[in-house]
Amino acid sequence: MEKTKITASLKKYTMVIALILVVAFFYWSTEGKILYAQNLNNLISQNAYVFVLATGMLLCILTGGNIDLSVGSVVCFVGGIGAVIMDKDMNCWLAVIVMLVVGLLVGMFQGFWIAYVKVPPFIATLAGMYAFRGLSNVVLQGYTVSVSDITFLNVFGGGADCYVPDFLGGENLNMTCLAAGILIAAVYILMTVRGRIRKKTKGYATEPFAGEMIKTVLVSVIILWLFYKLANYKGIPSALIWIAVVLLAYAYITSKTTMGRYLYAVGGNEKATRLSGVNTKKVYFFAYANMGLLSGLAGILTIARATSAQPTYGQGYEMDAIAACFIGGASAYGGVGSVMGMVVGATLMGVINQGMSIMGMEANYQKVVKGLVLLIAIIFDVMSKKEKK
Repeated sequence: MEKTKITASLKKYTMVIALILVVAFFYWSTEGKILYAQNLNNLISQNAYVFVLATGMLLCILTGGNIDLSVGSVVCFVGGIGAVIMDKDMNCWLAVIVMLVVGLLVGMFQGFWIAYVKVPPFIATLAGMYAFRGLSNVVLQGYTVSVSDITFLNVFGGGADCYVPDFLGGENLNMTCLAAGILIAAVYILMTVRGRIRKKTKGYATEPFAGEMIKTVLVSVIILWLFYKLANYKGIPSALIWIAVVLLAYAYITSKTTMGRYLYAVGGNEKATRLSGVNTKKVYFFAYANMGLLSGLAGILTIARATSAQPTYGQGYEMDAIAACFIGGASAYGGVGSVMGMVVGATLMGVINQGMSIMGMEANYQKVVKGLVLLIAIIFDVMSKKEKK
């Protein structure tokens, strides 16, 4: 019985253990450079689009292992529209609304074909990948369009001042960042304790007390350490706030709402879900509409980070998002996966990219390593399914 519990725990936290081992390896091989405050800041800012896109991709994957191949092209298309609008001296907030609406409309357009016309998601989004890449070139006319609106750049993570100001006036440390870390850790501990008490009161099964407390302490320590590191540089990057908003919102949607339960149900057994009275077409439509909306936000973050829009932006973004989900524990068959698991997967990919870049490894070899990591994650999922059968 004990051996079974240990095996189950190891499987549950396989990617977390892998992340720790990868960080330890790169810490040793880069002589600690990967954990420098500036490199941690870069890790967050450079991978903001991965966290956002992977969140939307997770919803698509939950419906049955389906993916969206068009997100990179949509990011480029939406970003191009926003850059052109702002280049004509239009208000940046109007440009943001337009980009989000365009992203949502694109998602609804593709969701319609997938959900109601029954076009296979792979084909529908492959068509979108080509179409929106072409439209990106049309919008940008093949040129780079600069983004210089200071407000836009500061709010969405571009330029030198895209950080939350230090309202507490620290000298060597950003005290606002440090206070935010302490507050987040305290809220996390409080929510964990309240959740455990609620489960006990309702008679639900709970994790072993010692295990849950160890996990809570470790997560709290990591939060405090991360914010301490960021406080040593410039503080909280604005991109981190957008990442947090997206992750918290969709963690709630997938775990606490009816639509979230429907996503898992459709992926687990679509026919049974439909026969139970659930409108599965709306579930598919919801997943792909959300993917479009989050592609719009990723487009905003991308052009803010680069302070420009180019016809080549977004290439490979869909692969990064898909890889983050599968590495984070989402099943290739659908019905299994979580936002927190995806966060681990995206972080692992980001650490691998960052570590290999610091080591000066050639870009082609970086792709080889990323491909192997993804393959191992999928093999692990397939083998787990076979064991259950």
